[in-house]
Amino acid sequence: MNAPLPVDVLKQHLIDPEICIRCNTCEETCPVDAITHDSNNYVVDPDICNGCMACVPPCPTGSIDNWRLMVRSEAYSVQEQFGWEELPKEKALPAASPTSTPIEGADTSLDSPLSQAAETLAAAPAQASFTPAGASVPPWSAAHPYVNLYTHKAPMTATVVGNYRVTGADTESDIHHIVLDFGELPFPVLEGQSIGILPPGVDAQGRPHHARQYSLASPRDGERAGYNNLSLTVKRVTEDHGGAAAHGVCSNYLCDLAKNDTVQVIGPFGHTFLMPNHPRANLIMICTGTGSAPMRAMTERYRRRIDSGENGRLMLFFGARTERELPYFGPLMKLPRDFIDINLALSREPGQPKRYVQDLIRDRAAQVCDLLADRNTCIYVCGLKGMEVGVLDALRDVTMQSGQDWSILHEVLRREGRLHFETY
Repeated sequence: MNAPLPVDVLKQHLIDPEICIRCNTCEETCPVDAITHDSNNYVVDPDICNGCMACVPPCPTGSIDNWRLMVRSEAYSVQEQFGWEELPKEKALPAASPTSTPIEGADTSLDSPLSQAAETLAAAPAQASFTPAGASVPPWSAAHPYVNLYTHKAPMTATVVGNYRVTGADTESDIHHIVLDFGELPFPVLEGQSIGILPPGVDAQGRPHHARQYSLASPRDGERAGYNNLSLTVKRVTEDHGGAAAHGVCSNYLCDLAKNDTVQVIGPFGHTFLMPNHPRANLIMICTGTGSAPMRAMTERYRRRIDSGENGRLMLFFGARTERELPYFGPLMKLPRDFIDINLALSREPGQPKRYVQDLIRDRAAQVCDLLADRNTCIYVCGLKGMEVGVLDALRDVTMQSGQDWSILHEVLRREGRLHFETY
């Protein structure tokens, strides 16, 4: 008999090391722990990945969205991927390769099981088995974002025109507001996007440092209106999440920059965490620490058009340990109360009970529910990864208090691009 031999074809998921900025979003998002990393690359284990696509929408660069049709036995291993500096060229499947050695007895015609399997894998979208907390699409009226205009191989040079500490000098939280100017070269950005900074020097293996990602703290028309510049909110890292001493390579580099120094920038990144662009859109902004950067950008965009009649309502829930450790506290408190509804959650303020953003969301349940009832309202959450569960629980509680079904509302918010998370 000349029956065809079965060939196991895999649609292998790969990460492009030339575009990846090592932000760890994909590894944190993957529900089956198929993604891992070493000091060089983030990689996908072909023996674990089920193609659920959960990691694709949160990736700010699109580096995660690479797929190769492979004979399973020839799939790239984790160890091979760790050693890559760029994606390898695509391999032709045996049935499609005129120079490959035919498999004895195999049917390699266009109607063969091998060709049919390849076509099916190429055409069929992966079935998601994981539902992310936030939307994978931007609000319907968001402006069009530009992404990946500048890469590791061809970065943009920006000049430092300002570097200011925005937390109390007597606190351990050393947060800086850094302004970068791009001169006459194009670097178009939107509120909610981020950029990558390439710190100078090499790592312990002698390789150039990978880029670190920072959210924009300024609106689309510049930190100074009408200028080709932008700002970042950067915290000097001196310890890890467990409290052990650690030296943040890029954060310390940025916080120590002086006026007229130059930095290497890549990006911009981000195509979903964008503010709505239609008149009377409302924003609920929930953040902690340097997660205030995109909220500042959106708020400043609204402030600059305060007399236009286009603005909807702004509601801010901002968490920090103390007022002195809350970035932009002074300017924030000077904003008109009828322009923005500010709710500060201080967890270590002397003489006051510990309060977190989720506590204040519950305290303001009536106002939050009023905004949620308006289809013009979008919600943005930015800060430490651990805040996601608390915020979602609080939104569920206030929704249930109003007699609504949170599971239904949550799905509506996600589907319509009105609930966004950017956590780290």
